[in-house]
Amino acid sequence: QVQLVESGGGLAQPGGSLRLSCAASGSINSINAMGWYRQAPGKQRELVTIMTSGGSTNYADSVKGRFTISRDNAKNTVYLQMNSLKPEDTAVYYCYGDFGGLILGGEYWGQGTQVTVSS
Repeated sequence: QVQLVESGGGLAQPGGSLRLSCAASGSINSINAMGWYRQAPGKQRELVTIMTSGGSTNYADSVKGRFTISRDNAKNTVYLQMNSLKPEDTAVYYCYGDFGGLILGGEYWGQGTQVTVSS
């Protein structure tokens, strides 16, 4: 009953930029946190960045200084601005949401969007 839809993935050159968007829809009573994870082929899913309802953020060491998470509460949308992209950023990126609610609350995932960084 809650859907997360990512967009903005694609191909970028090393040093380039992409912006990912994740729009949440459905019955959402509250948002505890939203963020982004990624999974490269053959590797475990890892946290990229997370933002709490209060606006606090944290980032994986590998993306600090290059990636920025932001949100538009009016649109129930979270963004990931990715700058200075590196080939090792290549992965499927998944939007993550932790939503409050007696019945529907819990963790939700988007379908994933491919990011490929290659010259």
